[in-house]
Amino acid sequence: MSRTYKATGINLKTQALGESDRIVTILTQEFGLIRAVAPGARKHNSSLGGRSGMFVVNELLIAKGRSLDKITQAQTLKTYPGLAQDLGKLSASQYLAEIVLCQALSEQPQEELYELFTEHLQRLEALPKTEATAVVAHLAQGVFHLLALAGITPQVQVCCLTQRPLTPDFTHPNWQVGFSITAGGTVCLEAWESLRSQGERVKHKHASFVSPIPFTLKSGYQTVAHRQEIPVISSRLNATELAMFQQLSQPEIMQVNSAKDYGWLSVEQILRQYAQYHLGRPIRSASLIDSYFAANHDATV
Repeated sequence: MSRTYKATGINLKTQALGESDRIVTILTQEFGLIRAVAPGARKHNSSLGGRSGMFVVNELLIAKGRSLDKITQAQTLKTYPGLAQDLGKLSASQYLAEIVLCQALSEQPQEELYELFTEHLQRLEALPKTEATAVVAHLAQGVFHLLALAGITPQVQVCCLTQRPLTPDFTHPNWQVGFSITAGGTVCLEAWESLRSQGERVKHKHASFVSPIPFTLKSGYQTVAHRQEIPVISSRLNATELAMFQQLSQPEIMQVNSAKDYGWLSVEQILRQYAQYHLGRPIRSASLIDSYFAANHDATV
């Protein structure tokens, strides 16, 4: 007789199996990420039909199987109908779910990840339908918080090169700061230019020096001078965009003016590239965000 266990989880991904079954990938508080078969879930009169849908929270009774576990009972605790009624909110939720799928572990409790993900789903669902840019702002904050939980949050409060605090300068319209994915966050452009100039001088000096004969050190040791790597600047942020980045670590998002705050689109794009670099895979749902907010993207490119 198969062993059974109870779990509370939210559906993150579904796929068809056979003629009427469905495989559901579920983030549970008790056992982390699990994949289980919902038998007959695609039949019209199945009790598991709605319960196996996306972003449905269930209390589950699951039977252990050789290759896949099987859902034997499911009691719905919560749904997010507001997400399915708005394409932008649904796209943002799927976007966050992809990141959660990359981060979640199996056979280990994932209470903190579960709570963080469901909290951001609630925030997205509660947004007014007219605030399209607010969806992007809350999406960006959700991504930032998930990266922070994984310990790979970008550094946005200080310069990655000098470790000095960065303060947005709103008095100069052309003020900018760099963002380097490989360096791990924001970079003071003055420090970066100084480091690059120094590297060019060292490179020129070494190129102009040619040793007439090979030489060795009698001691057998060779002294190697350490040179700081020059990070690649992947993006540049203005004062408003840096302020937005620095607000992402806060529990609540800053007030969003949908008519003006197109900077959130740039922030999301940079965070997306950063997340994809560290996760080692593209975020497929991001294409839905691009399509839905195409008009706003045109304003920021």
